[in-house]
Amino acid sequence: MPGIIVGLDGSGHSQLALEWAMKEAAIRHAPLTVLTVDQAVAGYYRGVAVDPAGPVRTAEARKAAEVETDKALAGLEGPRPESVVVTAVHGFPVEELIKAASDADMIVLGSRGAGGFTRLLMGSVASQVAQHAHCPVLIVPPEDRS
Repeated sequence: MPGIIVGLDGSGHSQLALEWAMKEAAIRHAPLTVLTVDQAVAGYYRGVAVDPAGPVRTAEARKAAEVETDKALAGLEGPRPESVVVTAVHGFPVEELIKAASDADMIVLGSRGAGGFTRLLMGSVASQVAQHAHCPVLIVPPEDRS
């Protein structure tokens, strides 16, 4: 998917990433793909376990991502992205983000925060994507870093 890919998981951190990615896509006149991943369960031999409810959960995740994206677009001040596509897949977040961004210009992800010293660390998905992606990865920090 060429353009900018933003990972959305419903967290406040990913909402900040979504808003940042929308502004960046507008500035760059780049298409924006909002990707949400319905977390798969690892089966035996590292494959994805078959789950009959998987397609339903993936469709629900897509619907939730569409609502969140529409809300962010409505609150966006200034220029808007030329195109925004919301997609959902079933799989492992790191693998799906890297696969989706194989020909992307950039991946945008939110960091995660926690209490104490751990809030200085990135979330595991953001860290792994940053290490393995074949394009630039931008990690949007939390608003309150005090």
